[in-house]
Amino acid sequence: MKLDKKKALAAKVFGVGKSRVLFVEPRLAEIKEAITKEDIKALHQEGAILIKEIGGRKKVVRRKRRLQGNIKVHVNKRKQEYVKLTRKLRAYVVELQKSKVLSADEVKSIRKKIKNKEFKSKAQLKDYAHSLRK
Repeated sequence: MKLDKKKALAAKVFGVGKSRVLFVEPRLAEIKEAITKEDIKALHQEGAILIKEIGGRKKVVRRKRRLQGNIKVHVNKRKQEYVKLTRKLRAYVVELQKSKVLSADEVKSIRKKIKNKEFKSKAQLKDYAHSLRK
């Protein structure tokens, strides 16, 4: 018995795919006589036509990947330390220049050394400036 057209009609009525529509074997004769959508709905209510549940597939839950450390934090800290020290040293050099302790050429060379991180602290810069005065 070919019931392809009936299966297609049932699938359309219930809004599912043809593969989800199942006919109960002993009641195939009744299903064959069904012509209208109303007949199909009635047969479904009586249990002659069954609709399979959606099978689907198991969703794969992936583990979140963790990055190794936070490199930005270290770079940012290093830069902040550089900026703090540089500003402090440059301000001190400006003071020395205003008080006429250093000449313009000396200030220029000291600023280059500050930029190149030759001075680790203000005390080191003071010692260097003191050695220039002698």
